[in-house]
Amino acid sequence: METKTEKTTAALAHLSALSQYFIPFGNFIFPIIIWSSKKDKSEFIDYHGKQVINFQLSLLLYSIIFALIAVPTFATVVFSSMDWNELLNDQDVIFEKINMADNINLITTGIVAVLLIILLKIAEFFLIIIGAISASNGEKYKYPITINFIK
Repeated sequence: METKTEKTTAALAHLSALSQYFIPFGNFIFPIIIWSSKKDKSEFIDYHGKQVINFQLSLLLYSIIFALIAVPTFATVVFSSMDWNELLNDQDVIFEKINMADNINLITTGIVAVLLIILLKIAEFFLIIIGAISASNGEKYKYPITINFIK
């Protein structure tokens, strides 16, 4: 049976991932601090700390992958229709020259990748809240789409 302190600490580990909105990489720093300071004292906190860190690492990996898809596709669309002589002669880059019909597949791929990043961030917010509520109720919560980096 988990004590009230263990439940509160586990819930705090989940909620500490929201610090990313105020402190860069706070979603990694604070859960790691909470988890590493209490993991030896409680199996419950150890479980939840690992879940939070694994979830944050998974989201980072997914975001990097989607960004690596979106950025080159948009760059390909923009630069494939540019005249390099115009760019070298310091003339204004005119986006009207982009042929949308010829690049619709690349544009769609880039837009889907950006939308997936946005959906991940929205889902992350709500899943963190759900994880914190589960932890405060004494339940073990496993985030979806999570790769277990720390076992």
